[in-house]
Amino acid sequence: MEHYFVLRGRQIRQMTDKEFYRFCQDNRDLRIERNEYQEIIIMSPTSSLSGYLNTEILRQLANWNIEHKLGKTSDSSTGFKLPDGSNRSPNAAWVSNEVWNQLSEAEKRKFAPLCPEFVIELKSDADDIADLKKKMQMWLINGCRLAWLIDPHEEKAHVYRPDRP
Repeated sequence: MEHYFVLRGRQIRQMTDKEFYRFCQDNRDLRIERNEYQEIIIMSPTSSLSGYLNTEILRQLANWNIEHKLGKTSDSSTGFKLPDGSNRSPNAAWVSNEVWNQLSEAEKRKFAPLCPEFVIELKSDADDIADLKKKMQMWLINGCRLAWLIDPHEEKAHVYRPDRP
């Protein structure tokens, strides 16, 4: 089962983007995100089943992108600096060439300061569906145009778009 814990406190909240990036680079073996409150979220590695399913999702998204050549795909290790100040890593993401090409080379080499236009989140055994649904709303608030929450255990996909139920 996957678990996570949250680091809080004044020193954590005051960490600059540069310091947070360095923290992530110094701890590459950890899965790290930062929420809009500047709290650091450290997650355990995924289970073997989640890893397999995530790879399949990424493969299909990447294959679609190779065929259409419309943008860039990324995996669950990719961090994005979102407009609300958080740093998040969806299981899979897509950014159009138009948006990607607006970034400087330096921005591309760090946590890109953008919200992916399409994200996929995969529910694992340990995830709470209500928490994931809140996370999907967070993606939309930050500018995501289409988001899928896939629950393989319930065999359901929840589709999120701005201004749509």
